[in-house]
Amino acid sequence: MALSSVKGFFCLLLITCMIGMNTSAELSENFYGKTCPKAVRTIRKAVQDAVMNERRMGASLLRLHFHDCFVQGCDASALLDDTSNFTGEKNAFPNANSLRGFELIDDIKSQLEDMCPNTVSCSDILALAARDGVAELGGQRWNVLLGRRDSTTANLSEANTLPAPFLNLDGLITAFAKKGFTAEEMVTLSGAHTIGLVRCRFFRARIYNETNIDPAFAAKMQAECPFEGGDDNFSPFDSSKPEAHDFDNGYYQNLVKSKGLIHSDQQLFGNGTSTNAQVRRYSRNFGRFKKDFADAMFKMSMLSPLTGTEGEIRTNCHFVNAPISNTTTA
Repeated sequence: MALSSVKGFFCLLLITCMIGMNTSAELSENFYGKTCPKAVRTIRKAVQDAVMNERRMGASLLRLHFHDCFVQGCDASALLDDTSNFTGEKNAFPNANSLRGFELIDDIKSQLEDMCPNTVSCSDILALAARDGVAELGGQRWNVLLGRRDSTTANLSEANTLPAPFLNLDGLITAFAKKGFTAEEMVTLSGAHTIGLVRCRFFRARIYNETNIDPAFAAKMQAECPFEGGDDNFSPFDSSKPEAHDFDNGYYQNLVKSKGLIHSDQQLFGNGTSTNAQVRRYSRNFGRFKKDFADAMFKMSMLSPLTGTEGEIRTNCHFVNAPISNTTTA
């Protein structure tokens, strides 16, 4: 490489690093230490209570955070409702009648608005709630840097391109690479499917048509998901355990046994698949998966946050703040 090219490369690397450092510098674990010191504790207590009442909520909060961060970054755009002059992301194909946990986020926001008005962003609530939900189900906590601000826009078309359950391995790798994740991190983040439920319509084609599936498992799932009808019947992603919401490495153990429920999951393991070794490693070592998942989630929580004077602190997570009138009276 020519000297000028080397200099150019390191200059670009330095600029990239500086941009990342600037973003991180505006976020901190103790961002609300003075302005709302009970915020983190309040969010954690609300999530603990919600998960104790319904363990599925931990998975729902994780999914809500993922679907938010993969569209425009972690800016709470996924929470915005449609209005007469605004289109949100809730009716995108991957989100419609699927995302849940909004009421819990509303309850937390209401508590924090009473405690510290106009201070804690909806996007920070989402980031902390996802972390705490996973922890309540047996996962490892990860650091969450705070200080995100909320978007005043949404992107329905981008929400419609979220990684789909029908993708092949190359499609999964490409979709995650667009957000800065390696193939290894994609496999790690896919482990989120060790918790949560999925509708019949998203795995019907696999259990009736695909050959890289354990026959007994396929027959079992066909009983839960008929060839016709029952589109909205729910089944756990990980059918190997009675409690579908324990965060463990059962997801990877299923893949090794050809018991991945949706097409995109089983794509991670098969004859000659490049991700086989990692799947097998996680299937044998929960501790390794748990730590790697926490690291990957920290990285995801840092996707393009709005900071400083960008965006706003929404007072209601469903709607952009009303513009402040400049009209004065005599």
